[in-house]
Amino acid sequence: MRKRILHGFDWLLFLAALALVGIGLIMIYSTYEANLSDGSDLLENNVFRQGIFALAGVIVCVGAALIDYRVVVALAPWLYLSIVIVLGATLALGNVSFGAQSWLDLELFFDIQPSELSKVLMILVIARYLGVDQDRLESVGPFLATGLLIIPPVILVYLQPDFGTSLILAVTWAGMAFFAGVRWRHLAILAVAGAIMVPIVWFQLEGYMQERVLLFFAPDQDPSGASYNVNQALISIGSGGFWGKGLLRGTQSQLYFLRVRHTDFVFSVLAEELGFVGSVLVIGLFAVLVLRLARIGATASEPRGRLVAAGVTTMIFCQTVVNIGMNANLLPVTGLPLPLVSYGGSSLITTLFALGLALGVGLRSRDPNPAYLAAR
Repeated sequence: MRKRILHGFDWLLFLAALALVGIGLIMIYSTYEANLSDGSDLLENNVFRQGIFALAGVIVCVGAALIDYRVVVALAPWLYLSIVIVLGATLALGNVSFGAQSWLDLELFFDIQPSELSKVLMILVIARYLGVDQDRLESVGPFLATGLLIIPPVILVYLQPDFGTSLILAVTWAGMAFFAGVRWRHLAILAVAGAIMVPIVWFQLEGYMQERVLLFFAPDQDPSGASYNVNQALISIGSGGFWGKGLLRGTQSQLYFLRVRHTDFVFSVLAEELGFVGSVLVIGLFAVLVLRLARIGATASEPRGRLVAAGVTTMIFCQTVVNIGMNANLLPVTGLPLPLVSYGGSSLITTLFALGLALGVGLRSRDPNPAYLAAR
């Protein structure tokens, strides 16, 4: 068993993820106001807390890789029920932070954000119902069923309100449908329905969400207000140059011109302090993640494993593109963290959990176990 794990485990993917986590810890240290030696409570120190989250996440990642993902996928109905219940409880009882009611207080030293976990669990649910024979995908049934399943979590997350995470949920489902081999005519229907829904969704958006989109097209209309942080992020990225100003020497971050610099805009801090070289390094590590995940999906032994890998790939790729895009003012601000790098326990642990599931698919790429699958 040990020899099999060492042979099948994607160490390059795992090490790239650890490298991104390590870079994230360094940047959080750079943006954090208090050092570990200032006498403050360690449990209130962002660097220490993120280190604990990282350790827990690595354990979860390895554990998820060792557990047969097919066992977890088989529990899809119960996973889905738990997603809806917990998201509903969050909407009713959750704590409000940064204007969103997205966290549950479990009397621990940190709150949990169920919407982050729902992104990963929905990948397993969708894989269960789209991972069928190609003949069954000729009908609209599986596609329609998963489309109906994704609607309640998307709505519950949006109502928190968290438009960014609800968007990732929807895009991940669409990406998995594409990789499952859903017929083009069904995807065309989805595209038409999406086009029809755009104006309806626009008028349902919160006022500040509409403002973010409008300011994306005209950021100079409100330079000291809603577009302030985007402008500061652009200054941070542009001032970093080739090599950067050096760790702890970024003026925009160290002088606090840049807000939420350890979460949504951590990439701007990295670009200012580590420059073009550091930015390319981080983007390169994400490219390694995506390519290795795609490889795992391509070599998976059965459809559900392929879709789990495809879902994780889509989720990480889209969230990375959106976060870096909003830092560079190439996309509207959505409040999505940079996977593995931004501060946040729920995001970090669930992303490592998702990577662990994909690693587990890779471990079993030569073990289809037909009898087990037939039983399911």
